Amino acid sequence: MDKKALFDSVSNMEEQIGELYQQLGDLKQNLGDMLEENNRLNLENEHLRRRLEELDGKQHVSRIPAEKELGAMAPARKEAMRQMIEVGEGYDNLVKLYKEGFHICNVHFGSPRGNDEDCLFCMSLLNKK
Repeated sequence: MDKKALFDSVSNMEEQIGELYQQLGDLKQNLGDMLEENNRLNLENEHLRRRLEELDGKQHVSRIPAEKELGAMAPARKEAMRQMIEVGEGYDNLVKLYKEGFHICNVHFGSPRGNDEDCLFCMSLLNKK
């Protein structure tokens, strides 16, 4: 094999390795996206199951007392008040996400944390409670 053919062979291998590296990067990105979506869907399913259990348990309870408690507020305000009652649930979901290895800070939200290293931004958010 002459020097020109050897050089061409090495250049060809280098191009193939570059293409494989690009494909690997794309696969890694797709895997990360799928993991994030899977985690988001698991949290949503858990939340919906809890809400369904709550609604099933309150099915026999009259809604009139709840209306009296909220008084004569606008419907949007009533819904906001109902959501504020569930304050701890959002925090619990963030803690769960963080423990599963994802960022919860506004800088890197939803992206996987490398080697489960702590993020100062995430930690400051968790310590605000």
